Amino acid sequence: MIISIAKFEQFNANPLYHTIGMQVISAGDSQAVSQLRPPDNVCWPFPGQPHGGILFTQMDSTMAWAVLSAAGEGTNCTTVNLEIQYPAPARGPVFTCETRVVHRTGRSCFVRGESRDEEGGLVAMGQATFRIIRAEAML
Repeated sequence: MIISIAKFEQFNANPLYHTIGMQVISAGDSQAVSQLRPPDNVCWPFPGQPHGGILFTQMDSTMAWAVLSAAGEGTNCTTVNLEIQYPAPARGPVFTCETRVVHRTGRSCFVRGESRDEEGGLVAMGQATFRIIRAEAML
């Protein structure tokens, strides 16, 4: 399932994404991509380097979009577990996170992702388990 542009606009307008400088670029066919342009206030303790928690949030959110594109209408998801590694310092103005569902069984999705800097250098990689739930269960 391809996620609609209207849905992207709705979720990209949320305060969390604005605060950390994140935007979802695409989601469909069990994959999702986002970009992070971290503002100075989330680059700590080193100027120009986003805190690891910001990269974690980008990874988690982008993985969720991949799961939602696999799960279909009327569903939502929640993170059960996310493990992330940071193989290199995150330096630069833009980071791209690409995620994909690698296995689905019932209501569980297993997802992998990578975040890269502008030169294509790997700055974060992760794997996660998500649970698919009915959208109304979140109300």
